[in-house]
Amino acid sequence: MNSLAIQQMTWDEKLRTMEELWDSLRQDESRVPSQAWHETELNQTAERYKAGQERAVDWHDAKRELLNRDE
Repeated sequence: MNSLAIQQMTWDEKLRTMEELWDSLRQDESRVPSQAWHETELNQTAERYKAGQERAVDWHDAKRELLNRDE
């Protein structure tokens, strides 16, 4: 697909294509290297969770909360 074809796509077509690309990329997560700081952050979060300083939140609830912050 070239840039001219992309420019001619509707907004919805572009978003759908992005979602399809992302889904395709996620199928081989081993090719996406994780940064060292990310593992550190995950470990720290896990420790805070075990200590009762963090709580698990349903993804849909978290997404809704984040979207409502901008309003």
